[in-house]
Amino acid sequence: MLNILLMNQSKNPILIVVAFFSIYVIWGSTYLLNKIAVSELPPFMLASLRFLAAGILIFIIAKIIGLNLKITRIQMVNTALAGFLFLTFGNGVVVWALKYVDSGFAALEVSAQPLVVLLLMKFFEGKKIQPMSLIGVVLGIIGIFLLVSQEELISQEGTALGMIMIFSCMLSWGYGSLFVAKADLPSNFFVNTGYQMFFGGIMLLISSFIFGETWSNPLHWSEPVQLSMIALVIFGSIVAFTSFNYLLKSVSPEKVATSTYVNPIIAMLLGWYFLNEQVTTQSIVAAAVLLSGVYFINTKKKLTMYSRFKK
Repeated sequence: MLNILLMNQSKNPILIVVAFFSIYVIWGSTYLLNKIAVSELPPFMLASLRFLAAGILIFIIAKIIGLNLKITRIQMVNTALAGFLFLTFGNGVVVWALKYVDSGFAALEVSAQPLVVLLLMKFFEGKKIQPMSLIGVVLGIIGIFLLVSQEELISQEGTALGMIMIFSCMLSWGYGSLFVAKADLPSNFFVNTGYQMFFGGIMLLISSFIFGETWSNPLHWSEPVQLSMIALVIFGSIVAFTSFNYLLKSVSPEKVATSTYVNPIIAMLLGWYFLNEQVTTQSIVAAAVLLSGVYFINTKKKLTMYSRFKK
């Protein structure tokens, strides 16, 4: 799949479906992988190693298959800014927020990102929110409320601070999505992803040193942590982020943002299966409402009743 994405820059419907599967399912699994890895590793160290390794691997692979790594000065600045918005701030502060909220709560709050993207598009670009998308956003909000209103999720001390931190990350991701959709970036999605991860990883590395994190030898990590880091680098970073950048140039940003509706559901199911985490009836109902919201935001159908009233 990765090789196809590297060589194909057109809006291929099949590639778009495969890319959506990647950002839905693979990114959903990163919550489980991060939870395993962060049990032994400091958060900023984890994130910096993940994205630096992925960025360097992308450069090596790109060189082997003959992709041009040369970019202009403005493209370098833009990829660095995108790396900051998506990875350094967007990913790093979420990891920091996990000190105050659990990973499931973080994933559920982030699932409101499509609403943030739509509002940012309205504010910065004056884009009209279509009735079907509006229905999807409302369903998404209802689903999120059903998920986060469960007492066991909000009873932890410091939850409010964690929620504010995560919301700031949602703004960063939302603005980043709008920025990337129009910015002058490397034309190849794979090369673009590599530069974003490399610059984002460098800034996360600096953050790790600023916060005084203690680094450890990867050979001393447990096997589950080592396997989780490998999966995070290859699938959670290289494959998923390449798919993400491909989609940002192929479909509208608010549709790409619907991955944040599905990711918590995938995370919830994997946590239940592998970590024996509890899945409540309310969570299942909320998941169904969220997926309905994804359908309404993604659909190209028009609201018939609304169209009749406009006549």
